[in-house]
Amino acid sequence: MKKVALAFDLGGTELRAALVSDKGSLLSFSVVPTHAAGGPAAVVQQIELLASTVLAQTPDLSPVGIGIGAPGPLDPEAGIVIAPPTLAGWYEVPLADILSSRFQLPVRLENDANAAALGEWRYGAGRGARSMVFVTVSTGIGGGVIADGRILHGRRGLAAEIGHMTITSEGERCFCGAIGCFEAVASGTALGRRATARTQQFDGSALRQLSADADVTGRHVVEAARKGDVQALELLQAEARWLGIGFTNLLHLYSPDILVMGGGISHGFDLLQEAMTTTIHDRAMPAYRDVPIVPAQLGRHAGLIGAASLILSSEEKIGPGPSSPEDADKRGAA
Repeated sequence: MKKVALAFDLGGTELRAALVSDKGSLLSFSVVPTHAAGGPAAVVQQIELLASTVLAQTPDLSPVGIGIGAPGPLDPEAGIVIAPPTLAGWYEVPLADILSSRFQLPVRLENDANAAALGEWRYGAGRGARSMVFVTVSTGIGGGVIADGRILHGRRGLAAEIGHMTITSEGERCFCGAIGCFEAVASGTALGRRATARTQQFDGSALRQLSADADVTGRHVVEAARKGDVQALELLQAEARWLGIGFTNLLHLYSPDILVMGGGISHGFDLLQEAMTTTIHDRAMPAYRDVPIVPAQLGRHAGLIGAASLILSSEEKIGPGPSSPEDADKRGAA
């Protein structure tokens, strides 16, 4: 019988679930808006209902365990969600124990960015790498680090909050309260904010037309740049420089075999690549300049696939819980 895991990707906006094979393929899938304001009990109830939906799509398959990616901070070893800012009322919630009791299955909890990193490492752009840095550039900037074949957790699983590296002394204040965070200057939100500031409602610009004269988003900037809009291309050049500065820091810190970029802004990777590479070449020490910078391959399913791999593919000791006999060197493609 096919070995499968039930996976959840818990976000402040969406709760997503899938049944995932040991080859990294989604066999069933469902998504609902997260009841983020309802507290832990409301979200756990959503998880149970969504599990029923997903399992009903594949009634002949039974999961061997549950992997869940959730927003940090969290403690993967203890299975505790500590205090995520996007989920109201969540404080030191023992989510792994709760779900294990409800489903009578082993449960593995991981930071959502780490889960996406594991997905790309085991089944996507990072396959075959011993060390990898994954960076997701979207509403914010997050990521995960694979170091010498293991996910880097640090104390209480709090390592690799790469979005909060300080890379400048200027700019707008980050939601964390600091000035100059990588996230505050290079996220999709920051890109959209700069685009909005450079345009005005009803000015006829491509950016405002795409946004229907509301605030411009990073996605609108990428769309306009693809159409050759000069203003959007200039904004992407500035974005690529900030990303290049942040990526240079990550190369120096972790010395990975590969750096993988995901998230919504990665859809403009081809437009950003040249300026990012030039910035890295100008700033990185020579030994770090040849590290490949590549786009992610798994898209929005990376977190689900990575969460499932906590159950299905962890001969490497990735956090708590039982190892599977699956050899990481024989990982299948998604």
